[in-house]
Amino acid sequence: MTTTSAAPPGSRTPRRRRVGQTEAVLVVVLGALAAQSWLVPRLTDEALRTWSTVFVAIVVQAVPFLVLGVLLAAVIAHLVSDRVLARVVPSRPVLGVPAAGLAGVALPGCECASVPVSASLVRRGVAPAVALTFMLAAPAVNPVVLVATAVAFPDQPLVVVARFLASLLTAVVVGWLWVWRGGAVPMRLPRGGGAHGHGGSFLGSVQHDFLHAAGFLVLGAGVAAAVGTFVPRAVLDSVAGHVLLAVVSMAAFAFVVAMCSEADAFVAASLSAFSDTAKLVFMVVGPAMDIKLASLQVGTFGRSFALVFVPLVLVVATGSAVLVGGWLL
Repeated sequence: MTTTSAAPPGSRTPRRRRVGQTEAVLVVVLGALAAQSWLVPRLTDEALRTWSTVFVAIVVQAVPFLVLGVLLAAVIAHLVSDRVLARVVPSRPVLGVPAAGLAGVALPGCECASVPVSASLVRRGVAPAVALTFMLAAPAVNPVVLVATAVAFPDQPLVVVARFLASLLTAVVVGWLWVWRGGAVPMRLPRGGGAHGHGGSFLGSVQHDFLHAAGFLVLGAGVAAAVGTFVPRAVLDSVAGHVLLAVVSMAAFAFVVAMCSEADAFVAASLSAFSDTAKLVFMVVGPAMDIKLASLQVGTFGRSFALVFVPLVLVVATGSAVLVGGWLL
C-alpha cells in the first residue's frame, strides 16, 4: 500500500496564475499581426475611417474631464470623512434630502464611489433617504460634470442648466419618495468597508476609478460612433423622430453602456440625430442608475431593496429629464 506524504509545514500549494490585462493585450496584438493581410485592406474602408475619427474625437475630448473628475473625487474621499457629512446634514429627513442633493455640488464623487459612501453614511446613522439622495446627486451635479457638459455643448448653456436641474430634481424626488415609503422596503444595513472602497490609498483610488471609468468611456464612445456610422440614417431618423421611442432608447442606452458622468456628455453630443431632450435623458439617467450601479446596490443593500429602488430611479430620472427638457429645450 502506498502512502501519500503530507506537504511540509509552511509550504504552499502553487496556484495557477490568472490571465491578466498584459497577457490579454499581448494575445490581441499577436492576433492582429497574424491577421494583418486580411485586416489591412478592411481598415481602409471609408465607413471604418469615419467610425475611428468619431471614436477618437469623443475619447480625446472626454479624457481630460475624466481625469479631473477622478482626481477631485479621490481628494474629497480622503479629506472629507463621512462623519463630517453626517454632522452637516439636517437631522430631519424631509429637510436633509434637499440639503444632501445640494451637497453633491460641493462634494463630487464618481458613480463607483457613491454607493459605498452612501452605505457608510447609513451605517453611521444618517437617514437612508438622505444618504440615497447624496448617492444620486454627487456624480451628477458637481462642477466637473457641468463644465464637461458645457464643453460638449458649446453655445448651448440651457443644456447645462437643464442637466443640473433634472439631475437635482431626480435626486430630491427619489429622496422624498423614500422618506414617504422607503421604510416599507427591506434594506440590508451595510457593514464594514471604507468610504471609497479601493484599499485606502489616494493613488489606489485614482488608479482604480480611472481604469474602471476609462473602460466604460471606450465602450460608450465605440458604441456611439458605431450608431452614427453604421446604422442606416433612415433607421436612426425614424427612432430619433419618434418622441417616445427616442426617450426610451436613450434611457436604455444610458443604463446598459454605464458611462462615467464626466464623459457621457460628449457621447450624447455625438448623437446628432436625437433631440436635445433625448440627449438630456441619456445624461440624467446614466449617472443616476446604470447596470453597474444596480449590481453594486444589490450587493450593498440587498436584492429586495434594488428591486424597488432601481426601477424607481429609472422612472424618476427619465421623467425629470423629459419634464425639464420640454420646459427649457
